[in-house]
Amino acid sequence: MRPDYVLFDCDGVLVNSEPITNKIIRDNLAAHGLDLRLDQIFDMFVGGTMQGVMTRGREMGAALPDDWLDTIYAQIFLALGKDCQVIPGVPGLLDQLDRAGIGYAVGSNGPMAKMDVTLRTCGLADRLKGRVFSAQDCATSKPAPDVYLKAAESAGMAPAQCVVIEDSASGARAGQAAGMRCFGYAADTKPEKLAPYCDVVFAEMRDLPSLLGV
Repeated sequence: MRPDYVLFDCDGVLVNSEPITNKIIRDNLAAHGLDLRLDQIFDMFVGGTMQGVMTRGREMGAALPDDWLDTIYAQIFLALGKDCQVIPGVPGLLDQLDRAGIGYAVGSNGPMAKMDVTLRTCGLADRLKGRVFSAQDCATSKPAPDVYLKAAESAGMAPAQCVVIEDSASGARAGQAAGMRCFGYAADTKPEKLAPYCDVVFAEMRDLPSLLGV
């Protein structure tokens, strides 16, 4: 069933920010006494919040100072502003949605300041202006559905009219909880982690238009 509105997660779906962010988190936690592998960082933290990283890191023994969030965000924003790249196939996908008259927006657990950096660096900021939503402006972050419900309501769309595109189990659960169909982007995530919460799992962004019926 062709959707009327498509709601994209940001990191790992529109912009390839996860490898950059995860390496910074890994190196920073190691410097504070918690040495984890990159795959562990991905499994534990992708789809969550930096506050969640801070809380879990402290529980696991990292000696993180009270101003850690400010420090880590400064490091991440600087690196993303230099090296972040758009996910291959995304600009063409958005062009196809535009031609089909299907609206779209972004709903992320990340702060607006981070999306300002990544979307601008990847050349997506102008076409998404006014359609970017952060869970940090909602009562509860993903896996709660708040940010997706807010984005849909802003566009005058009912949940049944929307499709969510996610790359994490946490985000897919948010889409499911919102009463929306969810398509799981499994380029870097194991498909079996997404499958329980997604109607469709796919690995190439170029395949998404046909899956959406566009």
